[in-house]
Amino acid sequence: MIFTRSALMALLLLVTFGVSFAILSPIFTDAQLEQKTFVTHSGRVIETSGEVLDPVYTVSTVDFDPDEFLRNFEYGRISISDNGQTIRDYTIIAEDDKVQEISPGVFYNVWTFNGTVPGPTIRATEGDLVRIHFINNGSKSHTMHFHGIHPAEMDGVFEIVGGNGGQFTYEFEAAPVGVHPYHCHVMPLEEHIVHGLYGVFIVDPKEGRPPADELVMVLNGFDTDFDTENNFYAANTIPFYYQHHPIQINTDQLIRIYVVNMIEFDPINNFHLHGNLYQYYPTGTDLVPSFYTDMITLSQTERGIMEFQYDYPGKYLFHAHKVEFSEKGWVGLFLVKSNSTSETSYGN
Repeated sequence: MIFTRSALMALLLLVTFGVSFAILSPIFTDAQLEQKTFVTHSGRVIETSGEVLDPVYTVSTVDFDPDEFLRNFEYGRISISDNGQTIRDYTIIAEDDKVQEISPGVFYNVWTFNGTVPGPTIRATEGDLVRIHFINNGSKSHTMHFHGIHPAEMDGVFEIVGGNGGQFTYEFEAAPVGVHPYHCHVMPLEEHIVHGLYGVFIVDPKEGRPPADELVMVLNGFDTDFDTENNFYAANTIPFYYQHHPIQINTDQLIRIYVVNMIEFDPINNFHLHGNLYQYYPTGTDLVPSFYTDMITLSQTERGIMEFQYDYPGKYLFHAHKVEFSEKGWVGLFLVKSNSTSETSYGN
C-alpha cells in the first residue's frame, strides 16, 4: 500500500496523539469517581469527584475532626458481674501540652481528654456500673467531675489527681437517664474548662429510645487572647466547620441531637433550627418532650435532647441566634437528601 506524504503525516500525528493520551490520561477507579458533596460560600451545593479545596478550611489541616466526633460513642470494655450487672470500663487520659489549629492559622494550647476537645462521648445504660480509669499525664492537677448521681468520693472535686502520671478510678452506677457533661473541676475552674477539659456522658434508658440518626453537638468557644472574652464559637470546636462541610441527613428520618453548652465567659448560648421545629427534652431525663420549638436558650453546662425530621430535601441552617456567636463561627448546615436510607444508632 502506497501512502502519500500528507497521509503519512496524518498517520504519524494520530499515533503520537494516541500514545500521549494513553500515557497522560489517568485511570479512574470507582473510589476516585465517588461524588463528594460540598457547599460553597455562596450557599450553592455542588457535587464533584475531584479534590475539594475548601478556602476556609482544608480537610488536611484539621487536627480535630468534627465529623468523626459527631456520631462517635464510646461504650467501654464490657463485662458482666456475678450478679448480672453490666460493667463498662473506660480509660481516660488528661494532657495539657497539646497545640491545635482551631481556626486557619490560629494555634491554641488545648487541654484534652484522650487527645481531643471535647473528650470522648461516654455512653452507658441506666444501672450499668461505670468504671473510669483516669490517668493525668498533664503537668497540672486535673480531675473528672460527672454531672449526675454518684457517691461523694466519686465527685471529682476534692480528690485532686496530680500531674505526670497521677491516677484515680471513678466508679458509680449510671444515673439518671439523660445527657450530662463531664469536666475537670480543679480551680481556677474556668481555666480548665476554656482550655478544653470537658465531654459528654449519655445515660440511655433501659428500654432504649426509638431508632434515630444520633448526633452529639458540644457548643464551645475559645478565648485565644486571654482577655476573658471568647474569640471563636463553634459546634464541636472548629468554627464554621459544618457550614462548609454540611451534615448529611435524610428526609423522613428521625434525627436525635444530644446538645451540651460548654461556653465559658458568656451567660447564655442558643440553638436555632431553620425550616423545622424539634421536640425538646431538657437534660433528657424525661421520656416525654417538654415543648416543641425551633430555638432553645442554654446557660453554662445546660443541655438536652432535640428530636426532629425533615419532610423536604435541601440545605437548612442551624446556628446560635445570638448573632455575635454565629458570626464568629457557631453556624452550620444540614444537607437533607430524599429517597435515601442510612444506618441508625442504637444504645449498646
